[in-house]
Parts: sequence; C-alpha cells; structure tokens
Amino acid sequence: MAKAPVGVGPKFPQVVVLVGATGDLSRRKLLPGLFHLFSSGFIPGCRIIGVSLDDTDVDGFRAIAQGALEEFSPRSLTPEKWSAFSDCLDYVSLSAGAEALKAAVARAEAALGCESRRLHYLSVPPAAALSAVRLLGEADLVANSRVVMEKPFGTDLASARSLNAKLHEVFSEEQIFRIDHFLGKEPAQNILAFRFANGLFEPIWNRNFIDHVQIDVPETLGLGKRSAFYETTGAYRDMVVTHLFQILAFMAMEPPTALEPKPISEEKNKVFRSMLPIDPKEVVRGQYIGYRAEAGVDPESDTETFIALKCQIDNWRWAGVPFFLRTGKKLAEGQRIISIAFREPPKSMFPIGSGIGAQGPDHLTFDLADASKMSLSFYGKRPGPGMRLDKLSLQFAMHDTGLVGEILEAYERLILDAMRGDHTLFTTAEGIERLWEVSIPLLEAPPPVRLYPEGAWGPKSIHQLVAPHAWRLPFERAWRDHNPFGS
Repeated sequence: MAKAPVGVGPKFPQVVVLVGATGDLSRRKLLPGLFHLFSSGFIPGCRIIGVSLDDTDVDGFRAIAQGALEEFSPRSLTPEKWSAFSDCLDYVSLSAGAEALKAAVARAEAALGCESRRLHYLSVPPAAALSAVRLLGEADLVANSRVVMEKPFGTDLASARSLNAKLHEVFSEEQIFRIDHFLGKEPAQNILAFRFANGLFEPIWNRNFIDHVQIDVPETLGLGKRSAFYETTGAYRDMVVTHLFQILAFMAMEPPTALEPKPISEEKNKVFRSMLPIDPKEVVRGQYIGYRAEAGVDPESDTETFIALKCQIDNWRWAGVPFFLRTGKKLAEGQRIISIAFREPPKSMFPIGSGIGAQGPDHLTFDLADASKMSLSFYGKRPGPGMRLDKLSLQFAMHDTGLVGEILEAYERLILDAMRGDHTLFTTAEGIERLWEVSIPLLEAPPPVRLYPEGAWGPKSIHQLVAPHAWRLPFERAWRDHNPFGS
C-alpha cells in the first residue's frame, strides 16, 4: 500500500460499516472510492464491513466488490491491489442482527491492532435510515464513530425536525455528516479559494458590482428506475434544497473567521437565515412529456421534473440581487454552472452600433464538473478601423495545471473528510431546517406544472421568470478545448 499523504488522511485507522453495501451507489461510487483511498495510502489502515439485506457471505461480498471495481473504478485494479483490499472486507447480513454486527466490528478492530475510529456510511433509502441508526445503537457502535447520511434530509420542515430529533437520540450533531456530493467537487471548493485568496474579486463580490447570479444544473438523463421514488419527491426536494442551495451558500457567504469547519458552517447558515421565503409566483415548475407514463408514476401526476426559481438573500451584501436557480430532467444539455453577471457601466461612451451590450453583461462562470473550469467574459475592441466591440473571454481549465490526475472524486473527498471529522463540506441540522422553513410557501401552494418536450430547456415561462435578464445556458460561446501542445 502507498504511503499516506501527510496531513491529508485521518490520524487513525478506520473501521467502515457500509450499510447498503450491495446497492447501486455502493457499487458505483463508494466501493471504488474506498478502494482508491485505501490503495493510494490516504487511510493509514482500513477494514470494511458490508451490511445489506442480501443473504450472502464474505466471499459473495468480495465477488460483488471485485465486480464493482472492474466495472466502475477509473483506476487500474492490479492483482496485488485487489488482494490487499479484499483482505480488508467482511460481511454481515442485516438478518443476523446487532450482535453479529458488533462481533464483526470487534474482529476488524482487533485485526487493525491499534487505536481506530468507526465510520458508518448509510447508503440506504430514507425510509431505512433510522432503522439502520437504531441497529448501530443496539450494536453499541456509537462511541468513537461518525455516521454519514444520504439525502433527502426530510421532505418538509416537520419531517426534517423529526428526523434530526431521532438521529440525535443516538448520535450527537458532531458525529453526523449529511452528505452533498456537489460540495465534494473540486470546483465548489475552488469558489472559496477564488473569492478569499484574490484581492481582485473579493472587493466586488457584492450588490454594488453584481447584477444577478444563476445556478444552473440541467440534466439530459431521465429517471431510470428512480421514477417511483421521484414521484414522491420531485425536482425541488431532490435537487434544490439538498444541492443548489448549498452551492448558493458557498457563493454568497461572508468571509469566515478561519478556513475551518465551524466558521464556514456558521457563515453558510447565516446565508440560509437571510434567505427570504420562496414566493410561488417566482417559481416555474415543469414536467417532461411522457413522465406520467413511467412505471410507478400517477397518470395524473403533479410532480415536477423541472424547476426554476428566483430567490433573494436579504442582507447587506446581497440585498436586491436576484439568484436564479434551474434544474430538471431530460433537458437539452447536461451542465453544472454558476454564472455571475456584473453590472454594466453607468454610462456608455461608445457609438450606437458599436456592439456594446449586444451580448449581455460581463460574466464570471464556474463549471462545476469534476475538473474545474472558469471563464471571465468581457468586451474588447475588434481589430481594424473604427470602434467595434466583440465579447471575449479569459478561460482556465484544471487541465492547464497538469494536476488534473490529483483530483479526488467527490465521494472520495467527502468520505475522507468524514473520517477526519471535517464538517466543512457537509450540511447541518440548523441549515437543513432553515431551508425547509423558507420552502413552506412553495410547498403549501405550488404553481401548476407546465409540460415541456424532452430535449428542451424547460417550459417557455422560464423566460418571463428571469426577464429582463436572459438565461446563461445555452452559452453564446463554447468552452475552449484543452490543447496540451499550446495554441
């Protein structure tokens, strides 16, 4: 096994209890992520105990894990690496009960032979999360442990409060890590670096210089086997509360007193406390044509597969600046961007027909794909006689640094942070409950869904929502391709 990078991994070896170990998320993300963290030396020592409803044994679980790595891991699976990882795997069926799980953890801790910590990852549907938490409590596995929870964290204010109260009966808030894989992506953290490390941008990061902000996460994918789950959830609960609002907080937060988990969480929560309740009149709900024919969907379903909304942050920095959020299924492109539109100069000295303003305001754009990209657009003079202006851009891609191979996949980073006890990229009970609180007007009186064809950008009424501005997607120009040989 490779040597652990200094200061990156946890201090102690880890016993990982992976509940839902044979499920889709575990196979696609968690097992490949744990394999990479283990084989690359990020974790000083590790034992993984798979837990699920499947009636299998440790050899069966190892076969499932090997198949998952061969199918989904982007990294090479050598016989040596697999042998070392395989030896760390154990399995307990849920039907075996708390005592069997307790015994498996005791065996794992004994095999490590030194002081260790426990990480419980609950890769289970929301309805099964509390029963998994109770199982861990019955197995006496709460001490020296942290628990990672998957979304959704409730479906409204009452259910979120109830869920948090029941979680706190077993685990303290400091032990709970509510995961949002959007915040695990390199570009999300790059927003903090970009804002707070550069004297060029932090002074203009406010209502005096920024006109409006768009957070746009359209998806081309449909629902697959998730349609029955989605029917009770919808795009707002599935994406906006758990993902887009979290990105908004990173973008809008005040400078923390230190780049540490507690100060950052507090500044994010201040953003949530400053958010005005969502006005249903400033929301567009959509549903792609054909959704009602999906398996498990009500033929007269009112569930939205698309949502666009305007929200406001009522504080000194952002008063009067609209934030436009959009996400949905089966749309024209798959993108994840934050686009910041700067105010135009108060007076134009350029002649009519020069092109000034013809392509909208200057924009700073962050691409939230795994490999960071940023673009700053601006007007510049076209070569030749006269004063003709064109929209130009400065662009950066992580590929340009030669360090793209060092990027951790989002789940890998978040697992590592949970092992270290770092809450920076995780949501808090207070923050989640506040977001459900501002959602009450929308949840109680949602506007009707409007149909849109597959491959569109959503219902046509989204243009009235954002007027007099325009949606940034589709871009007026494409990202430039990375050229390793220069241009």
